[in-house]
Amino acid sequence: MPEITAKLVNELRSKTGQGMMECKRALAETGGDVEKAIEYFRKKGIKTSITERAATEGRVVGLAGADGHSAALVEVNCNTDFTAKSQPVHEAALAAAKLLLEPQVQQALTATAQQTGENVRLGRTAVLSNANGKVGLYLYTVTNKIGVIVSVSGNASDDLLRDLGVHITAKKPVALAITRERLPKELVEKERQIAVAQAMETGKPQQIAEKIAEGKLRTFYEERVLLDQEFINPDKFKGSVAALLKANNCVLDNYARLEVGQ
Repeated sequence: MPEITAKLVNELRSKTGQGMMECKRALAETGGDVEKAIEYFRKKGIKTSITERAATEGRVVGLAGADGHSAALVEVNCNTDFTAKSQPVHEAALAAAKLLLEPQVQQALTATAQQTGENVRLGRTAVLSNANGKVGLYLYTVTNKIGVIVSVSGNASDDLLRDLGVHITAKKPVALAITRERLPKELVEKERQIAVAQAMETGKPQQIAEKIAEGKLRTFYEERVLLDQEFINPDKFKGSVAALLKANNCVLDNYARLEVGQ
């Protein structure tokens, strides 16, 4: 049996919010595997906080093509929020979005690092294009740390593209797929098994536990499938994202969401 080190216990505590002894016991039950220990807690019906965030500072900058058929997002990371908000970092990120990882981008970042005295580096990037539809860009300017681009087929209005960007920015947890069919089958099966185990933990027989699990899976889909989610602003549109798109005779083909530290 592997040694249950303090490092393992602290890692599990940071991911679940559970006490030290509970984490040590869970690790002992699961052979020192942190991910299995998280599942162990969930099967026991214990709510965990699996939303550990990286402490990296930075900003997300986006650029939309003038023709409305393409857009790019760029994440730039640095040491402090002060530098993340600075003009040199903003300009370096814009250069990266424009040049899409051409050699000149690294030169711009190196110059910015020398100017600010911090480790300024290029993070993740995302680019979408749609020759037969529209690509919209939404930046959350309150923090400048979240950006969304959406690719939509059909005659999508700028207002619809913005609404989709607002929803994808605000909705938590972040969707894992656009449709149920695009979810990894193994993930769905794991969630079903956890739901069954939770129900049986309360004394329910297998057959009843299976039915309860199906109900919980519907909730899982509403959280993790973008088209199943309720639109974030019911005052503007009451219904799912799928219904919002249908009402506008549009289809969401793809999207990307970048957030600093995620």
